[in-house]
Amino acid sequence: MKRQHNHLLQLLSIKTLLLLCLLNNNVFASTLHFGDNVDADNIIPISTLLAKPEQYLDKEVTIEGTIVGVCAKRGCWVDIASDARFQKLRLKVRDGDMVFPMHAKGRKAIATGKMYAIHLSKDQTQKYLASLAKRNGEEFDPASVTQGMAIYQVEPTGVDVLE
Repeated sequence: MKRQHNHLLQLLSIKTLLLLCLLNNNVFASTLHFGDNVDADNIIPISTLLAKPEQYLDKEVTIEGTIVGVCAKRGCWVDIASDARFQKLRLKVRDGDMVFPMHAKGRKAIATGKMYAIHLSKDQTQKYLASLAKRNGEEFDPASVTQGMAIYQVEPTGVDVLE
């Protein structure tokens, strides 16, 4: 009797595990929606935005691309790969407004929001570029920076992370 009971528990455990795997797989495979609707009919390539960013500042834009980075602490930003190599654009929200899950990395996203600039001083630019170089294992010469720079981001009102 005890042996049959153990066998039934094992079968139940296996079935439960399979069910959890199926449910978990469905969670990862479904479209995730955050905030308002996205304007998928008016997508602007990220390379176009970054070629002349001043034209798009404080205007509503819609972008699409693969998520290549996610904030590991609070899920408050994602980096979207551009249609041009080695370019990306960050979507940034206030902590808690939208929480992007780590499993979104590698998935395609469409986002609508306002583009804005963060203007850095010369000193801030040197520190920022030095930290990027260190992170990438590259050399950096602070004297190569002669002026400040701007970092462009989009504050999304709606994001769809696709299957």
